[in-house]
Amino acid sequence: MKRNGKITIGVIGIVLIAGGVIGARRWSQRNLVTVQTGLAERADLTAVVTASGEIKPRNYINIGANAQGRITDLLVKEGDRVRKNQVVARIEHIQAQADVAAQTAAVASALADSAAAEEGIKVQDDAINTSAATVDHSKSELERAKSVLDRYEELWKHKLVAKQDYDQKLADFKSAEAAAREDQARMAQMKAQRSQLAAQLTSSQRRVAQTQANQARLDDVLAKFDATAPLDGVVTDLPVRIGETVVPGVQNSAASTIMTIADMSLITAEIKVDETDIVSVQLGQAANITIDAMPNRTFTGKVIEIGNTAILRSSGLAASSSATSNQEAKDFKVVVALDSPPDEIRPGLSCTAKIVTATRRNVLSIPIQSLTVRKKADLETDNDGVLAATASANKIRNEEITGVFVVKNGKAEFRKVDTGITGVSDIEVLGGVNEGDQIIIGSYKVIRTLRNAAAVKVDNKAPVTDAAGSA
Repeated sequence: MKRNGKITIGVIGIVLIAGGVIGARRWSQRNLVTVQTGLAERADLTAVVTASGEIKPRNYINIGANAQGRITDLLVKEGDRVRKNQVVARIEHIQAQADVAAQTAAVASALADSAAAEEGIKVQDDAINTSAATVDHSKSELERAKSVLDRYEELWKHKLVAKQDYDQKLADFKSAEAAAREDQARMAQMKAQRSQLAAQLTSSQRRVAQTQANQARLDDVLAKFDATAPLDGVVTDLPVRIGETVVPGVQNSAASTIMTIADMSLITAEIKVDETDIVSVQLGQAANITIDAMPNRTFTGKVIEIGNTAILRSSGLAASSSATSNQEAKDFKVVVALDSPPDEIRPGLSCTAKIVTATRRNVLSIPIQSLTVRKKADLETDNDGVLAATASANKIRNEEITGVFVVKNGKAEFRKVDTGITGVSDIEVLGGVNEGDQIIIGSYKVIRTLRNAAAVKVDNKAPVTDAAGSA
C-alpha cells in the first residue's frame, strides 16, 4: 500500500509539473499573434486595367426613311455585303415617278421651243446678211446715179445734152434713191424681227432652266424613295419587312430605320472603364480582348479613343446632364481596335478587355494584401506598446498612413511605403522596405487589427483567411 501510494503521489506530481509548464508557456504567449509572411523581392510587374463592354464596328450608319410609303422591295438581307451607293430597298413611288415623267415631257417641250427660236434667229441672221448686201448694192447704185446726174446737170447747163436725156438721168437717180431707202427699211424691219426672236429665245431658255430645275427637284424626290448604302459594309440589322410603311423624320420624331450598315474593316471593343482607372489609360496602349461567345481565344488590339465625358453607371447618361448625386459611380468610354478580328465576329457580342497600362522590369515588389492603413496616432507607442501621450493636433493624429508590417526581432514593425504600379497579385514598392524583408501578408483579420510592435509568431503552414474565415 505504501508503495502504491508513493507511485500515485509521483504521478500526481508529474502531472502538476507538466500542467504548470504548459500553463506558464501559454501565459507567456498570451499576447502572441500568429501571422503569415512573404518576402519583399524583385519581379517583373505589369499593370492591367480590366473593363467589359461589347463589340462594335468603328463606323456604322442607320439608314432611315427619307420618304413616306410602303416598302415594296428589300434587295438585301441581314449579313449581306453591300457597296457604296448600292440600292438596298425601295419605297412605293407611283406618284413621284408620274411627276418626274410629266416634268420630263415639259422639259422636252421647252427644249424644242428653245431650239425653234434658235433656228428662227439663225434664219433671220441669214436674211439680214442678204439684206445688208442688197443695201450695199443699192447704195452703190445710188452713188453711181448721183454721179451721172451731176455730170448731165453740168452738161445741161451748157446746153450740151438734150433736156430729155437730163430728165432721164434725174429719174434714174430718184429711182435709185427710193430703192436704197426701201432696202434700208427692209433691213431695219428684219433687225426688229430678230430682236423679237431673241427675246423669244431668252424666254424659251428661261423656261428650259425652270423646267430643268423642277425636274431636278422631282428627281431628288423620286430618289428619296430608294434607300442606298452610304458606305461599303455589311447589313447588320434589318428591322423592317416588305409591306411595312415607313415615315421620314420630323422635328421631334426620328425617321423609321430601314437597316443598319456597318463598316466591318475596323472592329472595336467599346468598353467602360472605372473612373479610378481611367487616368492610367492612354492612346496606343496594348490590350487583350476576350469575347464571351468565343471561349479560349484572345485577341490583341490597341486603344484608339478615350472618352472625356463621365457616364453614370446606373443610367448610362452623361454625368454633366444628370441631376443625380455626384457621388454615384461613373465610367468612361474607351475604344479598343482589334488587330485581326475573326470573320465570324458580330456586333453586339459581349467582351472583356485587359489594357496594359504599365510594365516594370526587375522592381522591388510585395504582395498586395500586405498593404494596410493606420492612423498616425495608432503608431505613436512607447516601449510597452501603450499609446503615448502627445501634444499633436487631432488632425495630425488622425492622418492615415499606408504601409506594411515587417517582422523584426519577433515583433511587427509598421513601415510607411511608397508604391508604384499594381500587378495581378503584387505591387511595386518605391521605398520603405528592403529586398528580403519578411512582410506580414495574413491573415486579413490580423492585418486589419495588428498593432505596431506587437509580438508575432510566423506560421506559414496555416491557410491565409479573411475576416469571414474563408481561405
